[in-house]
Amino acid sequence: MKKNNKHIGIKLWSSFSGIILMILVLYINIYIFSKGGSGLNSDFLLDMPKGFPLGTEGGIFPAIIGSICFTGIACFFASMIAIATAVYLNFYCSNKKLCGMIHVVIQSTAGIPSIVLGLFGYTFLVVYLNLGLSLLSGGIVLSVMIFPFIEVRVEKALGEINKELIYASYALGISKSYTFFKIILPMCFSEILSAIVLAGGFAMGATAPIMFTGGVVYAPVPNSLFSPAMALPYHLYMLIGEGISMENAYKTASVLLLFLLILNSFGILVELFRKVE
Repeated sequence: MKKNNKHIGIKLWSSFSGIILMILVLYINIYIFSKGGSGLNSDFLLDMPKGFPLGTEGGIFPAIIGSICFTGIACFFASMIAIATAVYLNFYCSNKKLCGMIHVVIQSTAGIPSIVLGLFGYTFLVVYLNLGLSLLSGGIVLSVMIFPFIEVRVEKALGEINKELIYASYALGISKSYTFFKIILPMCFSEILSAIVLAGGFAMGATAPIMFTGGVVYAPVPNSLFSPAMALPYHLYMLIGEGISMENAYKTASVLLLFLLILNSFGILVELFRKVE
C-alpha cells in the first residue's frame, strides 16, 4: 500500500511538473507573438535596419541572413567533430582511462559559460589567428558551444545499435569504416540529423559568443566567411539594452522564436519518424 502511494506521488509530481512546464512555454510564446506577431510584414523581414539610432526603423534582413549563416557554420564544424569523437569512443577507443578523460573534457566543455567562450574566441580566433570579427570566428565559437550537445546524443545513438550485427560484419572480414558507413550510419542517421538540428536551434538563440567574435551592429548582409554579420539575438539585445525600440524588439523576438520553433519541430519530427519506423 505504501509502495503504491509512493508511485502515485511520483506520478502526480511528474504530471504537475510537465503541465507547469507546458503552460510556461505556451505562455512565453503566446505573449511574445501577441506583442510582436501582428506587426510582422514583408518590409520588416526584407528591409535593412534604418533610423537613428539604428533599428528604430526599417527591417532585420541582415540579421536573419547572419543568424542562418552563423548557425550553419556552427552545425557544420560541431557535427564533424562530434560525430568523429562519438565514433572513436564507441568503436576504436579500448583504453577506459582515455575514454573517461575524453568524457570529462566533453562534460567540462558543456559547462563553460557562453560569455567565456566568446572571450576565448575573441582572444584566439579574432586576435591571435587574425580571423577578425567574422562569420567564421562566430561560427567556430558557436560550434564549440553546441559540440557536447551533439556528441552526447550521437554517442548514445551509436551505443544503442545491436553489437551482434556489428560483430557479424567484422567476422565476415568487412572493415570498420565500411561497416560504419554502410550499416551503422544509415541505422542512426535520423537521430544524428535530429541532434544537429536541435543543436542548431541552441546556436541560433545564443548572443554572448558572437558579440565578441562576429556580430557587428552596422554589418550588411555578409558576402564571405570573413565578413562580420548581424544576428537576431544580438539585434534583439541591442534594441532592448539601448532602449531603441520595444516594438521592433518584440517583432525581432517573434521572428527568432519562429525560427527556433521550426528547427525544434523539425528535429522532433525526425526523431518521431525514426521511432515509428
